Amino acid sequence: MSRMSKHLGTSGGGRQKEPRGPGVKFRTSFSNTIYDVMCAKGWTETSSETDWDIHWAEREWVFEVFDGMHLESHQRLNHFRNAKEICRKDLLIKNLKKRRRQLEKEGSYEEATQYDFFPVTFNLPREYALFVEEFKRQGGLWIMKPIGSAQGKGIFLFSKLSEISEWRTDYRYKPGQSKEKEADAYVVQRYIDNPYLVGGKKFDLRLYVVVTSYSPLNVWIYRSGFARFTNARYNSDVSDITNNFMHLTNVAIQKTAEDYDKRTGGKWDLRRLKLHMMSQFGQETTDAVFWEMQMIIIRSLLSAQGVMINDKHCFELYGYDIMIDDTLKPWLIEVNASPSLSANTQEDYVMKCEMLNDVLDIVDVEGRLRGDEEHVGGFDLVYENGFVDMDPKHRGWSSYLGSAIDRGGGKSKGKTKRIAETTGEVGGAEGKVGEKDKQRYKALDTYSKFLQNAADKAKSGGFAK
Repeated sequence: MSRMSKHLGTSGGGRQKEPRGPGVKFRTSFSNTIYDVMCAKGWTETSSETDWDIHWAEREWVFEVFDGMHLESHQRLNHFRNAKEICRKDLLIKNLKKRRRQLEKEGSYEEATQYDFFPVTFNLPREYALFVEEFKRQGGLWIMKPIGSAQGKGIFLFSKLSEISEWRTDYRYKPGQSKEKEADAYVVQRYIDNPYLVGGKKFDLRLYVVVTSYSPLNVWIYRSGFARFTNARYNSDVSDITNNFMHLTNVAIQKTAEDYDKRTGGKWDLRRLKLHMMSQFGQETTDAVFWEMQMIIIRSLLSAQGVMINDKHCFELYGYDIMIDDTLKPWLIEVNASPSLSANTQEDYVMKCEMLNDVLDIVDVEGRLRGDEEHVGGFDLVYENGFVDMDPKHRGWSSYLGSAIDRGGGKSKGKTKRIAETTGEVGGAEGKVGEKDKQRYKALDTYSKFLQNAADKAKSGGFAK
């Protein structure tokens, strides 16, 4: 069985899937970049609950419907059944701690010590007594996060136990409580109060990862991504801990600042950050930091591998949030199973469209891949039931993270042609074009022109800044 067939659940014996081409039917409830990209591929949208080739669904739909469905061999779904094992904050920490204990039990002490990339964390209210013991021993600044929150909702910082007494009064854990009530639980983490700053501002990184199988584990990492900056300059004065524009990097929070820069969206692309760090620390040191981030991704997925329900129909796009401190140590903040696919700048739109197009190429519902690819678009296969072309103990190895993505050649030109054609065809059946359709056409046209421009510039070193 070919490598790609193994982790996409296709037929073995060296036979390739029959190409489905423009006959691919897709279903989705999203109206952002993923919709645009699937339309740009010439695929056909369907509202059928069963007659589709790929369904880009909400996680809630998967939880509610998937177990009662029968999927045909060719159908693909963008979530695993229990993605919460790595994306819910408390379960992620549980699995990381469990993996570390397992390695110690097996005598793999050196590898176990590598699982130090997440802050000291407690699940509340279950581990409240343990947290209080640690707090009284070291004190400091801590951050509270609802286990199922997104976009920075419900997050706050504190430096005194009295500051969470109201929360503790409102929420006292009772054995056997409902799952609905449990969803209001929190994790409390030691706050990383010494972040690496650029221009005096704190930032975190959003990296994109595709898992096509958990048994065996197969992991693809996208070379690009972005740094999200706070709007206000950082300082560690505890009197300023309520200033979310200084402490939280979430775009949903930062864009509400009065002086928020809508043109840049408070973001740098990953390559720009890497080049900045190289100019400051040199290539060897910077490569080591990006290597550690890649290893954090792989190790975190390994920690959840044993509890994930694998399904040959499923794949998942994760958004990894990582922060770097002033010693250049990367820290895993959280993993998102539904990373935002909306764009707040033209550059953001193009990056996400490029990335999602590559995700769909990896999933390969059209049956175009040979089956032995290690690089698809901007994605690199880094783990395929074992590390791909690297030694995890050798920190000197370079990661593709932050490297240029070469989209030159005929493939990009052909893709541009398909997108341009789609731009003129979407919604044409009824002969009516609403305002929303016009905006989508304009966005697709921007994407098309960018791809052509990227192909032209690839010969001279890749994309323009």
